[in-house]
Amino acid sequence: MERELISHLAHGDHPIAAPVSESELVRLLTRAALPPRARILDLGCGEGAWLTRALTLHPDATADGVDLSESGLAAAAEEAGRRGVADRLRLHRTPAADYRGAEPYDLVLSVGATHAFGGLAPTLAAVRDHLRPSSGLALVGEGFWERPPTAELLTVLGAEPDEYADLAGTVERMEAAGYAVIHGHTSTLDEWDEYEWSWTGTLTRWALAHPGPDGDAALAAAREHRQMWLRGYRGVLGFVTLLLHQAPPTG
Repeated sequence: MERELISHLAHGDHPIAAPVSESELVRLLTRAALPPRARILDLGCGEGAWLTRALTLHPDATADGVDLSESGLAAAAEEAGRRGVADRLRLHRTPAADYRGAEPYDLVLSVGATHAFGGLAPTLAAVRDHLRPSSGLALVGEGFWERPPTAELLTVLGAEPDEYADLAGTVERMEAAGYAVIHGHTSTLDEWDEYEWSWTGTLTRWALAHPGPDGDAALAAAREHRQMWLRGYRGVLGFVTLLLHQAPPTG
């Protein structure tokens, strides 16, 4: 099975697609305090959970969602229709790094999608290109090391020791890129567990209901992921979502 399809199936019961609860997602979006008729962009929107909630909270806002996943964008369109916000949401199937908007945005999101740009630093640079000068906000979700990873875990994750910083270092990296951190949410272990149990369990249930090569592949992916989580990064890899404001230039 294609990785994209496995991810789509696994997120079926947790479309936020990050270790963030629904209540915390809403709190972060509310904290942004967007202006009237705000323009919102999500680079790597997946199934559009952040955008559809943002449009529900801000009835006069419009939004663009960018992703490569055809199934994810289809799910985003369906959810937008269910919530009655489809007329204010535009979806684009294109690489996030290639997207160019017609006008700047009041809020740009990239939550758990920094891989689309090759890491945190290029993600922050790309986000800045889309922000409304002076007033634009960014909401960026990124992993961090809760404690130093072992060499074995780094091999399993295919990661380098400096791929993530600790929490303080992650904040420092964002501020070094020209942003001021004005709010944030550090995902709890309960949020991580809910996300991972949902990811592996939803995929396992689908696999059991679809015997055959696809079901076998999905079940193997679920078990591999669960092993990597429970025997590997649980309690080691954290996740933080930070609300950022462009910092004024120095000097």
